[in-house]
Amino acid sequence: MDLFDILGPVMVGPSSSHTAGAARIGLITRLLLGTEPSQARIGLYGSFQKTYRGHGTDKALIGGLLGMAVDDERLRESLRYADEQGLRYSFYNADARGAHPNTVIMDVDSADGRHICVQAASIGGGEIEVQSINGLEAGFSGHENTLVITQKDTKGMIAQISSVLSASSLNIATMRVFRRSVGGEAMMVIEIDGEADKTLIDCLSAMPGIYHVAYVAARSKGV
Repeated sequence: MDLFDILGPVMVGPSSSHTAGAARIGLITRLLLGTEPSQARIGLYGSFQKTYRGHGTDKALIGGLLGMAVDDERLRESLRYADEQGLRYSFYNADARGAHPNTVIMDVDSADGRHICVQAASIGGGEIEVQSINGLEAGFSGHENTLVITQKDTKGMIAQISSVLSASSLNIATMRVFRRSVGGEAMMVIEIDGEADKTLIDCLSAMPGIYHVAYVAARSKGV
């Protein structure tokens, strides 16, 4: 446990769960998309669904999508900024039975044709859990520097990626691999000791069979 866990996040209120956590979910979704979002369809479940306007959850989610951190004063006016920047958005009541009561489903598109669907939950105190990305299990919090790699499920891919990370003097703290089917789309969620730079991300992105590489810096970096 660190000081953050005791005191809670430095944030724009009113609620760590409904505001700070929501802003982090929006910001991580933007990082996973990898570019400026142009359209977002946002499903809210449980208490998010019931109180999102009163607690500013809508402003926090949109602010995060626009790149605002949890302590950014502009969060209060994020809907206006979204309108000015041409980000189209809508909210709906999601059916996510059995999910955490502060769950959100972010369907986000970019102008250049990228799409991502992120399901995540704000679990209290500004903490979040990214549960799935494009229907594939994810299960990470953003506490550690994290690489999210979408690739074709082929033999030797894990070894190749591990070799690239080792050559960059990065240690793998945890690695989780999920796939739709044998030989189909797969996802690797890798928490690393140290920071991934653009050279590493470009190197991974250029590897045959890799579709997309996203890097989520640790919470201390603003996520």
